[in-house]
Formats: sequence, C-alpha cells, structure tokens
Amino acid sequence: MSADSTPAPAADITPVVVRLKLSLLRNGLKQSAGRRAAYIGSAVAVLLFSVVQLIGLIALRGHAHAASLVVLLVAVLAAGWAVMPLFFPGGDETLDPTRLVMLPLRPRPLVRALLVSSLIGIGPLFTLCMLVGSVVSVAHGGAAYVVGVVGVVLALLVCVALARAVAVANIRLLTSRKGRDLAVLSGLVVAVGAQVVNFGAQRLGSGGLAQLDGPADVLKWLPPASAIGAADSASEGAYGVAVLQLALTAAALAGLLALWSKHLTRLMTAPDGSTLQAADSRTRERNSAGLSRLLPAGRTGTVMERSLRYVWRDPKTKAAWVTSLAIGLIVPVFNALQGTGSIYFACFAAGMLGVQMYNQFGQDTSAFWLVAMTISSTRDAYVELRARALALLVITLPYATLVTVLTTALLGDWPKLPEVLGLSFALLGAMLATGAWTSARFPYSIPQEGYKNVAPGQSGLAFMAILGGMVAAALLCAPVIAGTIWLNISDGGDEWSWLLLPVGAVYGTAITVGGLRLAAPRTARQLPEILVAVSKG
Repeated sequence: MSADSTPAPAADITPVVVRLKLSLLRNGLKQSAGRRAAYIGSAVAVLLFSVVQLIGLIALRGHAHAASLVVLLVAVLAAGWAVMPLFFPGGDETLDPTRLVMLPLRPRPLVRALLVSSLIGIGPLFTLCMLVGSVVSVAHGGAAYVVGVVGVVLALLVCVALARAVAVANIRLLTSRKGRDLAVLSGLVVAVGAQVVNFGAQRLGSGGLAQLDGPADVLKWLPPASAIGAADSASEGAYGVAVLQLALTAAALAGLLALWSKHLTRLMTAPDGSTLQAADSRTRERNSAGLSRLLPAGRTGTVMERSLRYVWRDPKTKAAWVTSLAIGLIVPVFNALQGTGSIYFACFAAGMLGVQMYNQFGQDTSAFWLVAMTISSTRDAYVELRARALALLVITLPYATLVTVLTTALLGDWPKLPEVLGLSFALLGAMLATGAWTSARFPYSIPQEGYKNVAPGQSGLAFMAILGGMVAAALLCAPVIAGTIWLNISDGGDEWSWLLLPVGAVYGTAITVGGLRLAAPRTARQLPEILVAVSKG
C-alpha cells in the first residue's frame, strides 16, 4: 500500500463546536431587542452577584469554619448543575446532541469538543468565581494554592460534565412535549429550595457555622467538593490526603466523561420512538383495566379514572398537585423541626389539597364539551361532581392523615392527634363542598401553554372563586373549631377530645354531600356558560 493511501488523521472539531456555540449565542441575541436586553441584564446581575460572593468568600479567610462552609457551597453548586438541565433544557441549544446525529462524528472527540464549549456562558463563569473564592478562603501557603488551582479546574469540569451527562441521559425526555412540560415544576423546586434555605439559615443563625462541620467532614470526600477539601488539607500539611482528594475528583471526572460518552454513543446509534413500532395497544388496555378494577363501576369509576389520569398526565394539573403536596408537608414539618410549630399546622395539608377541588371544570379546558354532552340532568351532574370529589379523596385522605401523624410524632403531642385529624377531615369536607359549588358558579379557563394558571381577563373571577370559597369553608368549619376550643379550655375536656375525630369525619362527610347536592342543579343549568368560560384559554 502506498503512502498516499494512508488515512489522514481526523481534524480536531473542538474549535468548530466552540465557534458554533458562540454563533448560537450571537444569533439568539439578534432575534429581538427584548431577548438581548434580558440576556445582558441577567449577565450583569450574575456578574455583580458573583463579585459580591467572591468578596464575601475571601473575607472568610482565616475563619475557623470557613472550610466547612465552602465545601458545602461547592456541593450545592454541583447539585444545581445536576438538576438545572432537567428543568431548563431550552436554555442552551447545544445541550441537544440529537442535532448532530447525522454527522460523521465519533463520541470521544465530540465529548471533548462539547466539554470545552460548555465552559462558555454565564453559569460556568459564576461557578468559577465561587470556586476561586472558596480556594482563596481556605488556602494558606504555596503548596495549598497549587493544589487549589488544580482543584478549581477539576471541580469546574466535574460540574459541567455532570450537567452534560444528565442532559444526554435524559435528552429523549427533555426534547419531548412531556419533557418541556417538566419545566412547569421548576417553580416547585424554587419554592421547596427557598424553604430549605430559610430553614438552614435559621439554624445557622441560632447555632453558628460550627453546625456545618459534621456534614462537611463527609462532603469533603465527595467530588467535586473534595477538590476544595484538598486545598484545605494542603494548608494543614496533609499532602497525602490532598492528593487523594484530588484523585477522587479526577476519577469522578473520568467516570462522568465515560458515562457521557456511553450515552452519547447510544443516542447517536440507537433508534428512537419514531423508528420503532408503536406500543402494543393490548398492553395499554391491560394497564387501563388494572386501574379500572380498583374503582367503582359505572360513571363514577370512569370519572374517577379520568380525574386521576389528569393528575398523572396533565402538566398543569400535576404541577398544582405536586406543589400542594410539597407545601402541605413542608409548612407543618419544618415548623415542628424548628420547635416553633403547632400540631394544628397539620391541617395545612388538608387545606392545600382541598384547593384542588376548586375550578374542577377548568382543568378540562375546551374538552369539557365531551363531559357536558353526558350531563342531561341534575342526577348526572351530581354523579360527575361526586366522582371528582372521590378521586381527590383517594389521594387527600391518606396524605392528610400521614402529615398529621408525622407532625404529631415530631412534636410528641399524641393526645391531640384525634382532634387534629377531626379538624382536618372537617376542613377537607368543607373545601370539597365549597369547591364543587364555586366550580359551577365561577368557572375559569387554565391556559395549556406557559406558566399562567388563569386565562387573561379571568383573574378577578379566579380570585373571587378561590378566596370566597376558602372563607366559606372556614365558616362551615366553625362548629368543629368551636368544639375544639371548648374542649381545650374546659375542665376535663381532654377526656372527651377523642370524640372530635368521629365528629369531624361525619361532619365533613355531611358537608361534602350537601355541597355536592347544592352544586349539581347549578351545574346542570349552566353547562353552556361553563363551557364558554373554561374554553377561553
């Protein structure tokens, strides 16, 4: 074979991919002045915040617990890099390697090129500032700074590779309609994260940074926090420990790159759903039949199954349920953990889930006309509303009970468990009753796209429905609340407090049935108006 037939070495595609990333950023900013202003404004805000954080971390230099704080900070940064691609997949178009599947590219060069291009952006710059500030706050001596520089590079690469590996492993989901709808849940992550940060800040304010030493002793051996822990170990003269911590970070980077490359190879060579035969309809029928067997027969079971499938499949309905479930648990449990809570906060769970009964027809949007065609009498309307309430109770009753028992266990106030459960059941029944009535009296549309939960022009209607219904529910619960107060202030009332559990359950059931019967005639009469109202989005 002649020398001319020797294949030429493959060209490095890294510069090409970097230029592609810069072109995507530049062209994206050219699309509109609003997008350009938003990007520049967010960049400036992140840069200012990064500078402030960098100065703050440097100011920690010499503090006895600075190492514990920065190790925890880097661990939180890594967690953020891991979850952000799941909620904001559209923030970086280069996160979608399926755009490159038709090109003759090998995985390893592509991984290297994508890794380098991923270092371009606001997120990597912010992370770099945090890592540099962390090293400066703990490094003492030339050797520690050398270890710190290596640690910063490794930690940054681990964060970026972690985000890429997670994105590629879930890219089929993230680029689908359901994956894009997953971003609806990002607000829940922010809300829960804010509660966790608030709880942690209160604990630190009361106990000081010394509380971080225990978690930091564990996290400093977990990449990429181990890279910053290496700088602290080198400052103390433990050079062997520092080398081991850097080696752990390097091993994690190698493992993430291998995992990334494996998923990338599978993604670019394996067929997707568009090239595979559709799922066997008999499997879907068996799954549906399995759920139907657990529900009542007739219209009641059919409506319950439809409502439960909305909770599982519809992004807006799922987001509302997950948010209510999370906040209903966070408020009583976090207050109990802080030692400032009351066992009556457990009723918050029933209240949050009871709100899901409001605007029952709005979640159907324009498809409500299919439901309306099956309602020809007050009886049909009553069965429809009753089935929707039963579907809600399937989730709400065990959940409210679980939250109440957990809160009671954390506070150690077991004698009050029956009366709090009774209050929760009464509150839930009142909210089901008022929710059924307001669903018929004040229906409004829920837009399927975007983050709004109320169609334009219907905000006042939604406010009136929810606030008015909640006030009415509180008034309906007044007898049970009054009985609870009377038993707590009267002599010997503790001996009879257990009666509030059956009383609350029976009272809640009676109110629910009454509310459903009151709402059924209005629902049957106002079907055209309801259909118009819920179809506006």
